[in-house]
Amino acid sequence: MMIRNALVSLGLALAFALAAPVMPTLFASEAFAVEPDEVLDDPALEARARELSSGLRCLVCQNQSIDDSNAELAKDLRVLVRQRLEAGDSDQEVIDYLVSRYGEFVLLRPRLEIGTIALWATPIVVLLAGIGYAAFSARGRRANKEPQKLTAEEQEALARVLKDG
Repeated sequence: MMIRNALVSLGLALAFALAAPVMPTLFASEAFAVEPDEVLDDPALEARARELSSGLRCLVCQNQSIDDSNAELAKDLRVLVRQRLEAGDSDQEVIDYLVSRYGEFVLLRPRLEIGTIALWATPIVVLLAGIGYAAFSARGRRANKEPQKLTAEEQEALARVLKDG
């Protein structure tokens, strides 16, 4: 019975090990949200559209770019980016247009400006605060290496406990 259980467990582990590398390809359609009807005929223009779309936030999903998102709004924004590029807009003009309509939030990587300086500075401040706290704590532990001596009262109490056993 134990051998049978071991063989079943080994078989399941082997099946999982063989299936694991294949699993991501089963869901690959979700990873590539750009639909065939959105793709531009000009490969250079399509590459620009993909580059721009990868830097724009899906306003529905919020943690995905519009290039990766399956949301309808993301599709509309991808189409809009492609239309603006076909109309002759530069990359910066497309970005400026979307920022004027949706605000800085549409950018996955916010620009470094007065209004966004807190977004960029916060991780650095938190890191420095953590390093400072760790250094301060380590110094405090080193200072307390010497054990404190017992007071006369504590020594008498210890002697009584040891004597009474």
